[in-house]
Amino acid sequence: MKLHLFISLLFSSPIYVSFQMAHRLLVRRIWTLSVKDLRCLPASTSSFSTSLCSSTTPLSFLSPKHTLPRSLPHTSRREVSFNVQDHEDFTERVINSELPVLIDFHAQWCGPCKILGPRLEKAVAKQKGKVAMAKVDIDDHTDLAIEYGVSAVPTVIAMRGGDVIDQFVGIKDDEALDSFVSKLVGQ
Repeated sequence: MKLHLFISLLFSSPIYVSFQMAHRLLVRRIWTLSVKDLRCLPASTSSFSTSLCSSTTPLSFLSPKHTLPRSLPHTSRREVSFNVQDHEDFTERVINSELPVLIDFHAQWCGPCKILGPRLEKAVAKQKGKVAMAKVDIDDHTDLAIEYGVSAVPTVIAMRGGDVIDQFVGIKDDEALDSFVSKLVGQ
């Protein structure tokens, strides 16, 4: 019984969660490097490589040129929130944003995140385009979560001009959310 309790506490501790996030980041970085540096072997090295491709051509399906577009074409309706695609997208749409941005660090498995997300979008929508909202899934973007010191979800960070202005962890009521967003906008 004590062993079961110890294991249960170990896997739910913030240290273990941080370890999991760091492990995912390391695996993603290794995978990214492996995919970027993957090249076909010269034809003289093995008969297998000659059947796949020429000696100097990289594998085209792994090329960054063939990635999917980041967003759909613009529509007349301004989007209240967006999902961050990668670190470059985060830099472009959050750090370099002319608008203040709320960053919602969340996870698919997080119950409180599922409650907070729509309420936060509603508070942002009340500002009618004066603030943007970026959604960052910590399982997909562990590097960003570590960079911004996210140790629990949901974590919401308010950023203006690339600088962190304020933040909170957990759920807030609608009035507190409206106040938090208004403070970021400067009202």
